[in-house]
Amino acid sequence: MSQHAAGDSRVFLTARTALAAVTSFLAAILLGPAAIRWLKGRARERIDSASSKLNELHAGKSETPTMGGLFIVASIVAAVLLCGDLTSTYVQVGLFVAVGFCLLGAIDDWIKLTTTRRGLTVKQKLAAQLVLAFAAGAWLFLEQQTKPRGLELNWPLGNYGLWLGSAFIPWSMLVLVGSSNGVNLTDGLDGLASGCMIFAGTAFVALTYLAGHVVMADYLSIPYIAGSGEMSIVVGAMVGAMLGFLWFNCHPAQVFMGDTGSLPLGALLGLAALVTRQEVLLVLIGGVFVIETLSVIAQVGWFKLTGSRLIACSPLHNHFLFQGQHEHKIVVRFWIGSALLALSAVASLKIH
Repeated sequence: MSQHAAGDSRVFLTARTALAAVTSFLAAILLGPAAIRWLKGRARERIDSASSKLNELHAGKSETPTMGGLFIVASIVAAVLLCGDLTSTYVQVGLFVAVGFCLLGAIDDWIKLTTTRRGLTVKQKLAAQLVLAFAAGAWLFLEQQTKPRGLELNWPLGNYGLWLGSAFIPWSMLVLVGSSNGVNLTDGLDGLASGCMIFAGTAFVALTYLAGHVVMADYLSIPYIAGSGEMSIVVGAMVGAMLGFLWFNCHPAQVFMGDTGSLPLGALLGLAALVTRQEVLLVLIGGVFVIETLSVIAQVGWFKLTGSRLIACSPLHNHFLFQGQHEHKIVVRFWIGSALLALSAVASLKIH
């Protein structure tokens, strides 16, 4: 990235964001077949959930290559290195989050594939996520504290802000880990998480771009975060990579992303919200992921209280599967919901 391009990013940002998306899409499409062949010999899915009925429903997916997140993240990194301003803290943190959470997911997946265990224990996985999130949150804090509204929790309606100060770091840990796990829980049907990520990611491409544009941020009454436009390169690359991955992941899937993909993708979504100070909108934009997560929490809580199940099987997409709905119908309906939520969030920007 030349000094001229970096210094006058508004002139080049739209083109660079589009180029990042196209580059990561092409990289995923080109890497996909070779990656799938390589994964077939090393990383085939083992259907082994706690539900025997779910195992029966997914029996046909056994032996499908997993850990496709490796070529998703490789595509994102390649596009960001090509199109992003590598002196930007936001780009640096974005790359750290993508690679760090990908490695954690890969370790988790590898344990599932090579042992009889179901990956890392909940405590091990959470501890590792918290360590990564702390590093990213502290790094981001150093940048955000230099911005007038960089440490405010923004309430979109009315544009009210709550100053977080140093509480930004634990708050960012909660957002990153929560978002990462939300996408992870949603990744249970062919194309489900990847399709929803495309819609949610596209909304955050717009938000990161607008937050970094002083005129547009003022017009929309959203926090102006100088330099946050560079984050649109990272999120744009993520959307492009998801489009490329969905080419192979749509029903019937030729490859699954595994935790190798779902953990970094969710974390990147959370990071985009933290950069733009739009964590409240993240709840709306990522509404499908939120509902899937809440369905698990509600199911576990209800079962502990009553000994009975609230829904047939959690996360929520499995409930519809148990009811006999076709997998493809469930996925497309969730996509529709995700698209509407993303549109609603962007449309809400000018409501006061």
